[in-house]
Amino acid sequence: MESNRIILRPWCESDAPTLYKWASDPDVGSRAGWAPHKSVEESLEVIRTVFKDATNTWAIELKETGEAIGAMGYGPSCNCNLSAREGEPLIGYWVAKPYWNRGICTEALQLMIEHIRQTTDIKSLVSGHFIDNPASGRVMMKCGFVPTGETVIDETQYKGKDRPIRVLRLEM
Repeated sequence: MESNRIILRPWCESDAPTLYKWASDPDVGSRAGWAPHKSVEESLEVIRTVFKDATNTWAIELKETGEAIGAMGYGPSCNCNLSAREGEPLIGYWVAKPYWNRGICTEALQLMIEHIRQTTDIKSLVSGHFIDNPASGRVMMKCGFVPTGETVIDETQYKGKDRPIRVLRLEM
């Protein structure tokens, strides 16, 4: 999948050093719900396990540099208490801090939504964002997601503190 600025492509093991460079930033993971990576080896393990399904998890590659600067994907609901409907996947994404507020996540999410519409019979998508990360909610709303009115509490955060999550849904 491709736009003017980015390509959504499968993750490669050779992306591990770049993934570590971005995913070791404590500001990035905390907004997405995971702990900062501690080594290139950990990032490689994430590529081999979490990102292994190239059919629905992609690297966000910046065309200008050819570098992976984030991730975009959808799949079964995570352990974050979001109330997904039967067969409704959860979407997730993140982008490296130097690329925040540039519209890259919006662009990537639009590409993925169009891909889902063209290649699946998925009827709706669900996602959420931590209340203290409203920028993520704006990305979803620009792509047609609507707040459900639900707020759930993430009790699994690596820092051990409960964080409210605002739930949004997109009817396909």
